[in-house]
Amino acid sequence: MSEADKYQHGDSPGHHDHAEDVIISSDTRRDNRIPPGQTRTRKWPVLQYGRVPHVALDTWELTIDGLVERPLTLSWNEFQRLPRVKVFSDFHCVTTWSRLGNLWEGVSVRELMDRAGVRPDAHFVVAHGYDDGWTTNMPLDDFLSPDALFADRHDGHPLSADHGGPLRLVVPLLYAWKSAKWVQRIELVAEDRPGLWEQAGYHNHGDPWTEERFGP
Repeated sequence: MSEADKYQHGDSPGHHDHAEDVIISSDTRRDNRIPPGQTRTRKWPVLQYGRVPHVALDTWELTIDGLVERPLTLSWNEFQRLPRVKVFSDFHCVTTWSRLGNLWEGVSVRELMDRAGVRPDAHFVVAHGYDDGWTTNMPLDDFLSPDALFADRHDGHPLSADHGGPLRLVVPLLYAWKSAKWVQRIELVAEDRPGLWEQAGYHNHGDPWTEERFGP
């Protein structure tokens, strides 16, 4: 039984090889973990807008900028040296499938934002991807959720390019399109700035429990 399966069956987090913290997403404690209009899948469908970028690790960078006190640009090796966490969470795609019991590994959003320092005038986040200028937006409070992380591993394996590797943002409490694949830059802003899919008609917020799929 995998570590993700243990959490799925209700076992408490225990010790593990690299002594990361384990964060249990609040939605996994719901009596019914399938949001309205969703159907559970045990597979992990591959969906993306446009091409799948393949980013060489020796040139990969993650930038944190905008309304922060200390802008950051991290190389892959620098990112790997940061304190790590595991997050057990569910994953809901706006196309109506839900994959329960994912075990993500990486660096918590809060870890990086503590290092960058959030300015008081920052209220929203724009996540930028390596895939030809793709962006998505969210309120700062959702971005700073305790279960949000920058993930480079999923269920014990390195994240493949098809699923957003080498690094993707994971924000479990929102629909999965907010969990930006191939994340390259996090920009903190004062005013909301809808991303690519939001401008095309997707909901600006994306709460799966109130079916914020399309609309304002």
